[in-house]
Order: sequence, then C-alpha cells, then structure tokens
Amino acid sequence: MSQDMHDFVTPSCELLGLGEPTHQEPAFGWVRNELFARLVDRGYRSIALETDRVAALAVDDYVREGTGTLDAAMAEGFSHGFGEHDANRELVAWIREFNRHRPPGERLAFHGFDLPTETYSAPSPRRYLEHARDYLRRDIDTDRDLDLDIGGLAGEDERWSRAEAVLDPAQSPGATAEAERLRCLADDLLVRLHARAPGLIATTSRAAWAEARTRLTAGIGLLRYHAQSAIRGLTPSDRLSGLLGVRDALMAQNLLDIRELEAQRGPTLVFSHNQHLQRNPSAWALGDLDCGWNSAGRIIGALLGDRYAFVAGSLGRSEAIGLGEPAPETYEALLQRSGAGWELTEAVLPDTGRTRTDTTPRQGYFPLDGEVLDGAVALLHIGDGAAVTEAAAAAAAAAPSGAAGG
Repeated sequence: MSQDMHDFVTPSCELLGLGEPTHQEPAFGWVRNELFARLVDRGYRSIALETDRVAALAVDDYVREGTGTLDAAMAEGFSHGFGEHDANRELVAWIREFNRHRPPGERLAFHGFDLPTETYSAPSPRRYLEHARDYLRRDIDTDRDLDLDIGGLAGEDERWSRAEAVLDPAQSPGATAEAERLRCLADDLLVRLHARAPGLIATTSRAAWAEARTRLTAGIGLLRYHAQSAIRGLTPSDRLSGLLGVRDALMAQNLLDIRELEAQRGPTLVFSHNQHLQRNPSAWALGDLDCGWNSAGRIIGALLGDRYAFVAGSLGRSEAIGLGEPAPETYEALLQRSGAGWELTEAVLPDTGRTRTDTTPRQGYFPLDGEVLDGAVALLHIGDGAAVTEAAAAAAAAAPSGAAGG
C-alpha cells in the first residue's frame, strides 16, 4: 500500500495520466488534489483536465495572473459541467493561492485538453477562426487580404451546434462546400500564424500568440469533428467509433501542445477518464452499440514512450452513483481487503479475480479489467467514495486559503 506517486513513476515521466473510472464520483477529484500538491513539491508545474482547452484559458489567467474572480473562472473556464464540482473549485483556489506571491516562471499552470463539444453537440468553428484572423491583423506587415468573411461561410452558429448536426449525417454542415472552404482558410491562417510569429510576438506577446494558436487549433478540430459527423453510410457503431476516435486524437494533439509549452518548466499531471488515458484501445458497448477507438493515452504512449505514464482509477463502493459493495472475488472486492480509504498499488490483477457486473450505464463506471491496467504503472483504488470525499472536504475547509474569495 502507498499514497506516494513516486513509488511508481520513474524520473523520465513528463506527462502523468491519472485516470478515474467514472466522472460522477467526487472522491477522485479530491484525491487528485492531494496527489497534485505532492507532485508540485517534486517539480510539477502544470495540470491538465478533461475540459475545453479554450475555456480553460480563463482559469489559467485567473490562477497565474489573478484575472477576474474565482466564481467567474469556475463559471466560464470549464465545460461538461465540471465547473460545478467542489473538488475542482478547491483545486483552482489552491493553485491561485500557491501562485499569489511567486514569480511568473514558478507559477503553476492550468490547462484543458478536450474539445469544446458536449455529448450530442459541437459548436460552430466561426468564433475560433475569427479570433485568429483578427489577431493576424495586428501585424502591420501582414498581407492585406485578411478580409475573410468567415461568418458568411459558417452561417448561423445554430446550424452547427444543434444535436441533429452530430446525430444525423444528412443534417450535418461538416461536408458542405462552405465547410471545405473554411477548412482551407483555417489551414492558411495556421501557416500565416507561424510565418508571422516574429512580428506578431513583438507586437503583442508570446502568450497572445500561443492563445491565438490554441483557439485556431480548436476551430480546426471542430471542422474535423463535424466532417466526421457528416460521413454517411456507416453503422451506428462505426459512426460513434469514428467520432470518439477523432475526439481522442485531438485530445492527444492538445496534450502534445501543452507539453511543448511546459517542457522547460516541469512535468504535467493529466486527469481524465480511464477510457481516454489508458494505453490500450478503448471500447464501449451498450445495447446494439459496440464501439472501439484509439485512446489519447494510447496515441501519446506510442509517441512519448516512457515519458508518458498512466495510473488507472478504481472504485469499490459509491453513494454518489449508487454503487454498492463489490461482489466477492471481483477485482474491486479483492482491492477492498486492505480497508484503506484510498491507496496506490501495483497495476496487477489477481488471477483469481473477475470483472464486476453490478454497474449500470447511468453510473458511467467502467469496471476494472485487463485492458485498462495493461501498460499502467499503478492503480489508484478508492474503497468508499463518500468517506474519502467527506474527509477531504473537511480538511480543505479547515485549511487557511486566501484564494477562496477570488
């Protein structure tokens, strides 16, 4: 039993993935906070969460520069409803307090690495492309042919963001002539952004240039996602697999970009669902759906080798999602025997164990199996989610924090 991540992670690790088996158990966020604070003492200087990368810029501005308030950062800086999680609020407040009196180079950074998509919708790329176009106009030496009518090509934002645009290929704008033109324009903007980098950075700042690239990359990613949505003739399983695959590929690209930004400052902790961070292909089956795709972790692992490490998450019982004590001889039950609230163990499943079957789709819980643990360096097991959450929240409330008020 251990609660020290460095018992399992080698010094070569630059990107440490910490997985959770469901988004709905708050305890994983609280344990993540504790582990990140310890990793900061070991030189980590950034954290990346499974939330919209562009939205997260508002959180990073708050924690590093004190821009805005904590309430605004939580409301504007998270997607998928993650800004409502108490553990995330505590994390942002703690990072802000840590940074408050430190020089810029030593401050902790906050990143998102997901797309700005929800389960059944993906927004228009318009505002992301327009930001890059308008930023390029700040360089007095830039060509004067940047009067691009991106809004006219994109049309109404609602035609992209409505659920039908993702669910029905016939109603998707992703394969229209206008979308193809937007993809060409976006590619041209990216080339110009790099070609004009010296003048733009001199006129604005390196941070402003990096933000423009981040927003433009998000717009290009949305165009790719919508193009995948528009492919016809696929089975429902193949269609969903394609969308999940594009999302994880873009997640991997974002993580590589984040590591480029953070390479000189220290390693990065990544927190996300096991399905996105595991080193094996991901799979999801429900009813007639049987989906498979390459996870971001598998892609990153192939590219970074031992510079990427994955710690899988596991859960015994959870009041939050209505998950009872695991049945005897399941992998989770065998891990329960230690009686610890949470612990880090070797990523090895007992030969005598079996996969638990008492979960439901609404819980969002993916039970332990060999596919999740294969290639993981460790396993984080939370025995009782409610007990861990109560203890961690009480400790956070008792600790002095000048950041809590924003």
